[in-house]
Amino acid sequence: MTVPSPPVRPKGRERRFNLRTTALFFALLALILCGLVLLVRTAASILERRPLWSAYLVVMGVAVAVLCRSRWRRFSAARYARRAARALEEAAERASDSLGTGTQDHSQDADDFEHAIAGLCARDAPEVEVVGGAGDLGADVVAVTSDGLRIVIQCKLFDAGNKVGSQDLQRFGGTCYSVHEADVAAIVTTSDFTAPALEYANRCGIVCVNGEELAAWSDGTGPSPWQGAGVDA
Repeated sequence: MTVPSPPVRPKGRERRFNLRTTALFFALLALILCGLVLLVRTAASILERRPLWSAYLVVMGVAVAVLCRSRWRRFSAARYARRAARALEEAAERASDSLGTGTQDHSQDADDFEHAIAGLCARDAPEVEVVGGAGDLGADVVAVTSDGLRIVIQCKLFDAGNKVGSQDLQRFGGTCYSVHEADVAAIVTTSDFTAPALEYANRCGIVCVNGEELAAWSDGTGPSPWQGAGVDA
């Protein structure tokens, strides 16, 4: 059995010189070069006479180029933006849910809580002032009873799982008597106090009013902080 050999192709043929084609090529090249030169001169003339207009054209050209370049990514970018928006919405919902089950058991913020405590003090003390804010040095409400006793109260709007600690008591204890000249110093909270905090309060003579005692004071079934300290208004 014999295998036929592939046909042998002749070597490359020599191209014949075509004068007409060569002339047309150089004519087209010359035409292109003349057009480029004319375009450059026109651009230079416009740039010289109207530089602002030239700059505007350049900016528009760059903008069109960028727009064309980014056009193919338009749909994917929009899809990514929608995904990011959904992720942000979900995060906001989770944060809202966590806050709803956390500190804000009350529909009031810290300022409202301070004014509410001041309102309770006003039932038994003729002079009451809310002084909480920047630079208050631990005093949120100051009241003066009819007997002239100065009551200094710090308000802690905490949720049930966040107790007032000993560090809070120590900071308040460092200013309530020496700076604010309190006759009765008290911390009122919507939650409770840790054991070390209560020990410090007992040593320093600070009245601690937790959430249950605050509710009793509010509905009139319990004493005020200064009455709880054995001081009659």
